[in-house]
Amino acid sequence: MSLETEEILRDLSRNAEGVCRHYLPSGRREGSYWMVGDLQNNPGRSLFVRLTGPTSGAGASGKWTDSATGEHGDLLDIIRERTGITRFPDLMAEARAHLGRPQSVLPDGNPPRSRKSPSGTPAAAAGLFSASFPIPGSLAETYLRTRGITQAVPSAALRFHPKCWHRDEGQTRPVPRPAMIAAVTDGAGAMQGVHRTWLAPDGQDKAPVDTPRRAMGHLLGNAVRLSQSDAALVLGEGIETMLSVREAVPSLPVWSALSSSHLGAVLLPAGLQRLYIAIDRDPAGQRAAERLVGRASGAGITVRVLEPRLGDFNDDLRAHGVEALRQHLAEQIGPEDLHRLPI
Repeated sequence: MSLETEEILRDLSRNAEGVCRHYLPSGRREGSYWMVGDLQNNPGRSLFVRLTGPTSGAGASGKWTDSATGEHGDLLDIIRERTGITRFPDLMAEARAHLGRPQSVLPDGNPPRSRKSPSGTPAAAAGLFSASFPIPGSLAETYLRTRGITQAVPSAALRFHPKCWHRDEGQTRPVPRPAMIAAVTDGAGAMQGVHRTWLAPDGQDKAPVDTPRRAMGHLLGNAVRLSQSDAALVLGEGIETMLSVREAVPSLPVWSALSSSHLGAVLLPAGLQRLYIAIDRDPAGQRAAERLVGRASGAGITVRVLEPRLGDFNDDLRAHGVEALRQHLAEQIGPEDLHRLPI
């Protein structure tokens, strides 16, 4: 473990309760521990995080154990699980951002330039998005057309970057590749992160790399808002999945949570009356939907789960076409929203 990693862990340990309140908000403090159901932030008392003690060692503040599974770890593990971050440098950037610390060195070991935002922060995400271009006429438009999506996409949510840096695990140098860039925003509309989908040179598919999708910034609780919510909202995982729902019913507001791990944690807008959860047909998506159903129902929001015929709604769109998808959705949405269906 590097000296910097040890220092970050010590600082997180000193602020263990603050970390828990931010990344595991469904829990609560009980004596010297933060108690929560699991790493997915479900309510309960199975997982406990020590809030007091030394900053290192077996009994250190910040160490956690899940009594139901036997899993254990430290606060970086909690941040990794709750944000979905997979690359360690991005995880460290998230931890620094939470602590309010600047990035001490760049990946090549050099000090950061005074005007450069640390990688992985909302500021860096905003910089990347502002340097991107509108979708029309770009490879991102070509990519979306291959996915069956023809409706114009909002430039405030999706853009295109012709040379977005990409580096797979094990690579020493990043490679510039075309990418579709999605804005991850909070309830006030402030940008908190971006999601990148790297594309093949002809735009016909995702880039032929190990990791063609990656997010940066603060994702927890936030979403890609593909349209403005009103009394109703459709919330699901992938961007293409939610654009497919919008393709079939353009007047239904749709948001993308990007992954099953974030779906259950999205902060729902004030005044929401009807929530539709567009699930993916896999165990992780269904578990996330169950968590979201519990949260929304507890807030007095009417919830309906929208199920695709195949793996997700983009699979349905490409396999069966927009009219068949529209009819399938018409059979599942509530009577209050049937007027939104195109005539």
